[in-house]
Amino acid sequence: MKKVLLLIAFIATTTFTFAQATSQLNFGIVGVSYDIPVATPVAISPFAGTNLNLDWLNIGVKANYYFDDLIGLPAAWDLYAGANAGFSTWIGGGVSETSGVDIGLQIGGRWFWNEKWGIYLEFGSGHNSGGTAGLGLTMKM
Repeated sequence: MKKVLLLIAFIATTTFTFAQATSQLNFGIVGVSYDIPVATPVAISPFAGTNLNLDWLNIGVKANYYFDDLIGLPAAWDLYAGANAGFSTWIGGGVSETSGVDIGLQIGGRWFWNEKWGIYLEFGSGHNSGGTAGLGLTMKM
Protein backbone atom coordinates (compact mmCIF):
# COMPACT_ATOMS: atom_id res chain seq x y z
CA MET A 1 0.00 0.00 0.00
CA LYS A 2 2.86 2.39 0.81
CA LYS A 3 4.31 1.86 -2.68
CA VAL A 4 0.97 2.71 -4.34
CA LEU A 5 0.53 5.87 -2.29
CA LEU A 6 4.14 6.87 -2.98
CA LEU A 7 3.58 6.37 -6.72
CA ILE A 8 0.41 8.49 -6.61
CA ALA A 9 2.21 11.25 -4.70
CA PHE A 10 5.10 11.19 -7.19
CA ILE A 11 2.78 11.38 -10.21
CA ALA A 12 0.76 14.20 -8.65
CA THR A 13 3.90 16.16 -7.74
CA THR A 14 5.51 15.83 -11.17
CA THR A 15 2.30 16.66 -13.03
CA PHE A 16 1.75 19.78 -10.92
CA THR A 17 5.27 20.86 -11.91
CA PHE A 18 4.63 20.50 -15.65
CA ALA A 19 0.96 21.49 -15.69
CA GLN A 20 -0.43 24.02 -18.13
CA ALA A 21 -2.80 26.84 -17.12
CA THR A 22 -6.03 25.07 -18.14
CA SER A 23 -6.44 22.61 -15.27
CA GLN A 24 -9.97 21.62 -14.21
CA LEU A 25 -11.59 20.59 -10.95
CA ASN A 26 -14.29 17.92 -11.36
CA PHE A 27 -16.62 17.25 -8.45
CA GLY A 28 -19.50 14.85 -8.61
CA ILE A 29 -21.96 12.98 -6.48
CA VAL A 30 -19.38 10.60 -4.98
CA GLY A 31 -15.95 11.79 -6.10
CA VAL A 32 -13.53 14.54 -7.01
CA SER A 33 -10.67 14.75 -9.51
CA TYR A 34 -8.27 17.43 -10.69
CA ASP A 35 -7.35 17.37 -14.41
CA ILE A 36 -3.79 18.48 -15.05
CA PRO A 37 -2.81 18.83 -18.73
CA VAL A 38 0.61 17.33 -19.43
CA ALA A 39 0.45 17.62 -23.24
CA THR A 40 -2.09 19.08 -25.66
CA PRO A 41 -4.42 16.04 -25.82
CA VAL A 42 -3.42 14.30 -22.53
CA ALA A 43 -4.28 15.01 -18.89
CA ILE A 44 -3.43 13.26 -15.61
CA SER A 45 -6.04 13.41 -12.84
CA PRO A 46 -5.51 12.54 -9.18
CA PHE A 47 -8.83 11.09 -7.98
CA ALA A 48 -10.63 10.33 -4.72
CA GLY A 49 -14.13 9.02 -4.27
CA THR A 50 -16.55 6.42 -3.00
CA ASN A 51 -19.77 4.76 -4.14
CA LEU A 52 -23.39 5.64 -3.38
CA ASN A 53 -23.41 3.31 -0.36
CA LEU A 54 -20.34 5.12 1.06
CA ASP A 55 -18.65 1.80 1.82
CA TRP A 56 -15.56 2.13 -0.43
CA LEU A 57 -12.72 4.65 -0.37
CA ASN A 58 -10.91 5.00 -3.68
CA ILE A 59 -7.70 6.94 -4.30
CA GLY A 60 -6.06 6.85 -7.68
CA VAL A 61 -4.78 8.55 -10.79
CA LYS A 62 -6.50 8.73 -14.16
CA ALA A 63 -4.84 9.39 -17.52
CA ASN A 64 -7.15 10.67 -20.28
CA TYR A 65 -6.72 11.36 -23.97
CA TYR A 66 -8.90 14.20 -25.30
CA PHE A 67 -10.34 13.66 -28.80
CA ASP A 68 -11.51 17.30 -29.22
CA ASP A 69 -9.01 18.39 -31.89
CA LEU A 70 -8.91 14.99 -33.56
CA ILE A 71 -12.65 15.03 -34.35
CA GLY A 72 -13.11 18.82 -34.49
CA LEU A 73 -15.35 19.38 -31.47
CA PRO A 74 -16.42 22.96 -30.62
CA ALA A 75 -14.57 24.58 -27.69
CA ALA A 76 -17.56 24.08 -25.35
CA TRP A 77 -17.28 20.27 -25.60
CA ASP A 78 -14.73 17.68 -24.41
CA LEU A 79 -14.69 13.98 -25.29
CA TYR A 80 -12.09 11.76 -23.58
CA ALA A 81 -11.13 8.19 -22.76
CA GLY A 82 -8.41 6.70 -20.63
CA ALA A 83 -7.19 4.37 -17.93
CA ASN A 84 -6.97 4.58 -14.15
CA ALA A 85 -5.00 2.94 -11.37
CA GLY A 86 -5.11 3.30 -7.63
CA PHE A 87 -6.03 1.77 -4.32
CA SER A 88 -9.51 0.81 -3.14
CA THR A 89 -10.37 -0.08 0.43
CA TRP A 90 -13.55 -1.31 2.09
CA ILE A 91 -14.74 1.10 4.83
CA GLY A 92 -18.30 -0.14 5.32
CA GLY A 93 -19.60 -2.07 8.27
CA GLY A 94 -20.53 -5.70 8.26
CA VAL A 95 -18.84 -8.25 6.03
CA SER A 96 -15.40 -7.07 4.90
CA GLU A 97 -14.56 -6.98 1.20
CA THR A 98 -11.08 -7.22 -0.29
CA SER A 99 -9.00 -4.03 -0.51
CA GLY A 100 -6.09 -3.49 -2.86
CA VAL A 101 -4.75 -2.13 -6.10
CA ASP A 102 -7.45 -1.41 -8.65
CA ILE A 103 -7.24 -0.63 -12.37
CA GLY A 104 -9.91 0.30 -14.89
CA LEU A 105 -10.92 2.23 -18.01
CA GLN A 106 -13.18 5.24 -18.46
CA ILE A 107 -14.84 7.30 -21.19
CA GLY A 108 -16.54 10.62 -20.67
CA GLY A 109 -17.54 13.99 -21.94
CA ARG A 110 -18.08 17.56 -20.80
CA TRP A 111 -20.14 20.51 -21.90
CA PHE A 112 -19.23 24.03 -20.73
CA TRP A 113 -22.10 26.51 -20.58
CA ASN A 114 -19.70 29.42 -20.00
CA GLU A 115 -15.94 30.09 -19.81
CA LYS A 116 -15.59 28.62 -16.30
CA TRP A 117 -18.36 26.07 -15.59
CA GLY A 118 -19.46 22.82 -17.18
CA ILE A 119 -21.10 19.48 -16.54
CA TYR A 120 -19.49 16.07 -17.05
CA LEU A 121 -20.69 12.50 -17.48
CA GLU A 122 -18.27 9.57 -17.22
CA PHE A 123 -18.67 5.81 -17.53
CA GLY A 124 -15.99 3.42 -16.38
CA SER A 125 -14.83 0.20 -14.81
CA GLY A 126 -13.03 -0.42 -11.55
CA HIS A 127 -13.68 1.29 -8.22
CA ASN A 128 -11.37 4.21 -9.12
CA SER A 129 -13.64 5.44 -11.89
CA GLY A 130 -16.76 5.06 -9.76
CA GLY A 131 -17.60 1.55 -11.00
CA THR A 132 -20.21 2.46 -13.60
CA ALA A 133 -20.94 6.17 -13.98
CA GLY A 134 -20.10 9.61 -12.67
CA LEU A 135 -22.04 12.85 -13.03
CA GLY A 136 -20.99 16.24 -11.75
CA LEU A 137 -19.71 19.75 -12.35
CA THR A 138 -16.41 20.94 -13.79
CA MET A 139 -14.75 24.23 -12.92
CA LYS A 140 -11.86 25.54 -15.03
CA MET A 141 -9.08 26.80 -12.77
